[in-house]
Amino acid sequence: MVVFCSMTIKTAYQQLVLALFEIYDDREAANIANWVIEAVTGFNKINRIMHPEINLSSSQQNLLENYTAELLQHKPVQYVLKQAWFCELQFYVNESVLIPRPETEELVAWILEDTKGLNGNIIDIGTGSGCIAIALKIQNPALNVTAIDISEKALEVAEQNAEQNRADVQFKKINILNKEEWAALPEFDWIVSNPPYITLHEQNEMPINVVKYEPHQALFVPDNEPLIFYTTIAVFAKKHLKKNGCIFFEVHEHFANATEQACINMGFKTVLRKDMQGKNRMLKAIKCFE
Repeated sequence: MVVFCSMTIKTAYQQLVLALFEIYDDREAANIANWVIEAVTGFNKINRIMHPEINLSSSQQNLLENYTAELLQHKPVQYVLKQAWFCELQFYVNESVLIPRPETEELVAWILEDTKGLNGNIIDIGTGSGCIAIALKIQNPALNVTAIDISEKALEVAEQNAEQNRADVQFKKINILNKEEWAALPEFDWIVSNPPYITLHEQNEMPINVVKYEPHQALFVPDNEPLIFYTTIAVFAKKHLKKNGCIFFEVHEHFANATEQACINMGFKTVLRKDMQGKNRMLKAIKCFE
C-alpha cells in the first residue's frame, strides 16, 4: 500500500501520479489523479494550483490511501469513487453496471437529433446504470421513457441515478431474450439498446480493469451467437415498434455489417454511422412495415 505521510495537496497529487505510473500511461495517470484528488479534497485543478500548500487532513489522507490501494489493483477509478459522468450528468456506478462510455454519448446525440421537437414512447433495452434513458429524458422531457434490464442490482443503480438526476423514467425487470416477458411491454416509437456484444474469446484482448471488474453479463455473448441480442430485439420490434419507428443500436465494430444485414433481412431500412474514431459503431434500423 502507498502510505501518504502528512503532506500538502500538491505533494499528494504528485505521489498519487507517481504510484499510478505503475499501471497507466502518463496522461491517464494524471487524469485519474486529478479526479481522485478533487474527490478527496473538494479542490479542482485550478484551486490546487492557486493553493498548493494546503494540508490534507488525516481523514483525507486515509481516504486517499484507500483509493490508491484500490486503483493499484486495476480497479477503474469510476468504481473506486462510485461516480461517472455521461452527457454532462453525474451517475452513481458500482460493479453491478457497466461504466458509461464516451462513444455511447454519440448514440444519445443521434437519438436526440431524431426525436427533436417530438414526443412519444421510447424504451432502453439493457439499461444498466440508466445513463442512456436518463440522458434522453433530461434532454427531451417530452419523451415517455421506459428502461428494462435483467439485473435487479443494475435496476437499483438505475433507479438511484434517476432520482439523483430528477428524471422520470419507468424501470422494469425484463429479460429481453425471454419472449414470454414481452407481453408486459406496450408499443414504442423508438427503441435504443447498447446490448452485450463482445464475444467470449475476446476476453484475452481486453484490459484487465474491464475483465476483472465490469459485469460479464453486460459485456459478453457466446462466440457462436454474437448477434443474439440484435436479432432478438429486431424480432421484438416487429411487434412492439410502431410503423416508421426506429431502433438505435450501439454495435461491435467487427460485427457492424453483419448486424446491419440481419436487420435488412428482417425488412428494416438501415443507416450505419461511424463514431468519432471512424469506426462503424452505431446503427439505425427503420421499420417501414406494419
